[in-house]
Amino acid sequence: MAKDKTPKQPAEKNAEGSLLAENRKARFNYHIIETFEAGLVLQGTEVKACRAGKANLTDGYAAFRGSELFIQNLHINEYSHGNRENHSPRRTRKLLLNRSEIVKLLTLLKSGMSLVPLKMYVKNSYIKILLGLAKGKKAYDKREDLKKKDADREIARSASRK
Repeated sequence: MAKDKTPKQPAEKNAEGSLLAENRKARFNYHIIETFEAGLVLQGTEVKACRAGKANLTDGYAAFRGSELFIQNLHINEYSHGNRENHSPRRTRKLLLNRSEIVKLLTLLKSGMSLVPLKMYVKNSYIKILLGLAKGKKAYDKREDLKKKDADREIARSASRK
């Protein structure tokens, strides 16, 4: 009897592609109103470091410089096998969006909202970043979310016991 020669699926594939980094605190600290998918302008060693899982989105945010959108405080560690041409970990990186999306974001950001990175993933062999148009939560909103989460957990526990 011959063995089945079907190829194995790669680990951790989701709808967007393979997940490289995620900002878990963003949904706790902000109300996410709308999401946008953007490309990143990266150097070669940054791409290799991202694929190795060395990216951190926690402190990152997007801001305009003139009519172009840049992401700041996005930390990508230096590539371990890089040479003297390695990148700076916290350099400002350009985001690639359609002109209509840039115009829309420009008007929305003037009204006091923020653009925070939510996820970094690979899609069609390009590194993409999911940006969330966000409004900051107050302390009482965060406490309310924690209470709701605890109540949902308790309901799930009681349902599984039956």
